[in-house]
Amino acid sequence: MRRAGFDGVLESELALPEGPGGCLALENALPIAPAGFRLFNVRVHRKAALSPSLIRITFFGDDVAHMRVGGPDQSIRILFPDPFGRAPDLPAGPDWLDAWRALPAQGRPPQRLFTLRALRRRSCEFDVDFHSPAELGPASTWARTASRGEALQVVAPARSRERDCGGYEWRPPRAPERLLLMADQSALPALTAILETLAVRAAPPPTEVFIEGPEGADRLELPSWRQQRVKWMARNGAPHGARLMESASCATLPPASAAVSVPAPEVDVDRTVLWERAARRDSGFYAWVAGEAGAVKEVRRVLVERGLDRCALTALGYWRRGRVLDPARA
Repeated sequence: MRRAGFDGVLESELALPEGPGGCLALENALPIAPAGFRLFNVRVHRKAALSPSLIRITFFGDDVAHMRVGGPDQSIRILFPDPFGRAPDLPAGPDWLDAWRALPAQGRPPQRLFTLRALRRRSCEFDVDFHSPAELGPASTWARTASRGEALQVVAPARSRERDCGGYEWRPPRAPERLLLMADQSALPALTAILETLAVRAAPPPTEVFIEGPEGADRLELPSWRQQRVKWMARNGAPHGARLMESASCATLPPASAAVSVPAPEVDVDRTVLWERAARRDSGFYAWVAGEAGAVKEVRRVLVERGLDRCALTALGYWRRGRVLDPARA
C-alpha cells in the first residue's frame, strides 16, 4: 500500500476521537469517500523519471478544471486497471464506491491513495509522483509501464464544495516558531509540496528536515531558505526506517515539559492505520512525520520519550511493509 505507493485514509467531516491533551487520534476514523470528493475521468498526458525510485505522471481531463486542493499534502484516490488490464469505468455519481464493491473481487480495479503533487486547472492537468520500489504493487507496476493516453479514474475534492473537503494533514500553528519534518521516499511528494508553501512566506520559520531514501541518487533539489536544515539519508541496504529512527534521537526539540507531555499509546500498525494529527495551535513547535508505518511508530515513540508534547506531533503511517491496510477492501 502506498501514497506514492500507499493505501490509507481520507479525512471526512466525521466526529474524530479526541486523545489525551486534545490531540486527535485518527486510527479508527477511516472514511473512504469524504463529502465534497467526486470521481474524475483522466488520461495519462506525460511521464518523467525524477530519480531512480520516483516517477512523475501528469494526468489530463477536461473535468480536472473542477478539481481543488485543500492543503499541500492533499490526498486523492486513484483507481487502476483491474487484474485483467481493463481500465476502471465506475459511474461518476456518488455511488461509485458501492459500484466498486458490487464488482466480483477478482474484477475490481485496485485503488490507492496518493498526494496530488500539483494541480493546474487552466490546462486541466495535475501531477502525481509514484514511488517505484523493488517490491512492486499494482500502483508502482502500472506507473512503470503506463503510456500516454491510458485512462484511469480518480476520486478528488471538487470545486463545487464550498466547505473544506479535508483529505490533507499539514495543519501547523498559524505562526509556528520552529518546524521538524521527517519522511521516507513515499512521503517525499507531500514533503516537497509542504516546503514549497513554506518557502514563499516572507519569513519562513526555522525548519529541520530529515529524508530517508533508498540511495544517494534519489536526492532531489528542494525549496530552501536561510533558517532551514535538510539532511538526506540513503539506506544503502539498511533496514527501512533505520535512518529516520536514528535521526529522531538527534532532532532539535523544544525544552521538554513534563506537565503536558503524554505517552504515545500503542498502535498495532499491522492491523490499523497509524494516523494522528497534532492539536491546532496559534504558535509553537510543530512536528510532521510520515512514511512507512513501522518506522513512523518508532520515530513517534522516540520523540515523545525525549519529551515532545504529543499534541505538537502529526504522525502518519502512509504504508505498511508487507501489508495492505485499506478500508475500501472491506
